[in-house]
Amino acid sequence: MAGTVVPDRRRRRRQETIEQVLDVAVEVMTEQGVAGLTLGEVARRMGIRPPSLYGYFDGKHALYDALFERGWRALQRVLEQAGATGDGADPLTAWREGTAVLVRWAVEHPAHSALMFWRPVPGFTPSARAYEPAVELDAASRVLLVRLRDAGHLAAGVDVDRAYRTWTALVGGIISQQLSNAPDEPFETGAFTAVLPDVMDMWLGHHRSNPSAR
Repeated sequence: MAGTVVPDRRRRRRQETIEQVLDVAVEVMTEQGVAGLTLGEVARRMGIRPPSLYGYFDGKHALYDALFERGWRALQRVLEQAGATGDGADPLTAWREGTAVLVRWAVEHPAHSALMFWRPVPGFTPSARAYEPAVELDAASRVLLVRLRDAGHLAAGVDVDRAYRTWTALVGGIISQQLSNAPDEPFETGAFTAVLPDVMDMWLGHHRSNPSAR
């Protein structure tokens, strides 16, 4: 019995330290940009020597990988809690509310957003494990658009893949414009996030007319 308690305690303590490292890394990225993250700065803020971090991450790209996965899993949880990824809610409501939740989360977590949605770190490619929640959300989003089409909110002959790509381009544009030009403004009244309902209406009207079938 005692032999199993100690390893469990050690694993828990190790995981707590990993979470602390990730928290501090996000602080650094928020202040200095994603590319400004260094193991040395993280260690300095934690009050430890940089080599100590190698017991948890074998390099800066491993730390980026953990941050990438952490961000996507956090976004995934928020969308699931909002009912935007299930199949029980009305698809139009799920799409509208889910899009708003995604954009709000992205502008309120700028360091994670930069790492997740853009490529600010030369040479960094997320691992398959880190990318998994992004792939899962991609699949869930495509299913939601199919449900929108089947419910009559999109044209019957709409090209779902094209509709999905235009939706991600518009959403990404809102996020990018807000974070680039007015990062300190709240989601509700942000210069660009405030026009999200207009952008969603434009997208919906466009694909109701099924231009991709021409």
